[in-house]
Amino acid sequence: MAHLAVAGAEFAVRVTPRAKRPGVGVEGGVWKIGVTAPPEDGRANAAVAEALAHALGVAKGRVVLVRGATSRDKLFRLE
Repeated sequence: MAHLAVAGAEFAVRVTPRAKRPGVGVEGGVWKIGVTAPPEDGRANAAVAEALAHALGVAKGRVVLVRGATSRDKLFRLE
């Protein structure tokens, strides 16, 4: 998915915190990411950013949460 790693690109993400099995997939233009981290103190958000960065093949510092810090539906931007 490295072809999607363009600066300024935005990714709509649907998150499943406390997932039994972590995973990344795309369905209908929306990324579906499951993480084992709980949605407390930003731990799930950090895990999602890391999973998205890994899937895109970029450094996790390039993935920035734009909207949805407390929601399951989030928007990330690639810096």
